[in-house]
Amino acid sequence: MNEIKVFCPATIANVSCGFDVLGLALETVGDEMLIRKVDKPGIHITKVDGQELPLETNKNVAGVAGLALLEKSNYHGGFEIEIYKKIKPGSGIGSSAASSTGAVWGMNELLNNPFSKLELVKFAMQGEKLASNVAHADNVAPAIYGGFTLARSYNPLDIVPIPTPNALFATVIHPQIEVKTSDSRKILKTTISLENGIKQWGNLGGLVAGLFREDYELIGRSLEDHIIEPLRSILIPGFHQVKSAAIENGALGCGISGSGPSIFALSKGEENAQRVALNIAKVYDEIGVDYEVHISKISASGVKQLK
Repeated sequence: MNEIKVFCPATIANVSCGFDVLGLALETVGDEMLIRKVDKPGIHITKVDGQELPLETNKNVAGVAGLALLEKSNYHGGFEIEIYKKIKPGSGIGSSAASSTGAVWGMNELLNNPFSKLELVKFAMQGEKLASNVAHADNVAPAIYGGFTLARSYNPLDIVPIPTPNALFATVIHPQIEVKTSDSRKILKTTISLENGIKQWGNLGGLVAGLFREDYELIGRSLEDHIIEPLRSILIPGFHQVKSAAIENGALGCGISGSGPSIFALSKGEENAQRVALNIAKVYDEIGVDYEVHISKISASGVKQLK
């Protein structure tokens, strides 16, 4: 096989209480990429459709992630990459992660899978470093593993896949503004109070336990963020109104997707997710902000080959 077409899922990172360590992959929202082996060494971005992104290898997250893989491989040729962006950069649902993971996963397939999923995460994290100045894994890990993932440790990197209850649906609303991850990190504090730390650790443990036990009420009780959300929510117009509307209409919980501005809600069942979508959209209709809404199951597979 010398060419592969890849679906690269959108992702929700942090998931309220899991800043930089917890994430999930969406099933129906994502980018597409076409990757082919060529004789010319290196990574060559030949096309970007849907968004204006650089074709220069060292300025494109797919190029940087791909180079990280190439440096560790025994392959002496190169790859051409076409990127078809469906996820807008700065949307908060893992645009850079989709490009980074799609590149390394597709290249690995064409090389007959010499690298493990954990190694692919490490390569993709280099793309994240280019995008946000931080090599975080909470988007790229679920994109590669599928479902929910926990980055238990960064040094050494330790990724833990977490079971996903079958009836869990995500509703994501993206107000049409851009919040750069690098900018949203600048407003964060470098220290937290012990009181807030205890609350956050309890919620993270409760969320992971709820996912394993398929305890939707526990999942809902645990979707609280006492550290990051109070700071980042000021960058998102209508955030608190959207959150209230989601909870009032049956969502288990609601929070900021990644660094924002997208807002996610988790619900039990598609009917609840649809009702949440309808009512949170009304918030932006009333305040006059354009938006996009996505409803999706959690992806079991993550990045995958398209026929």
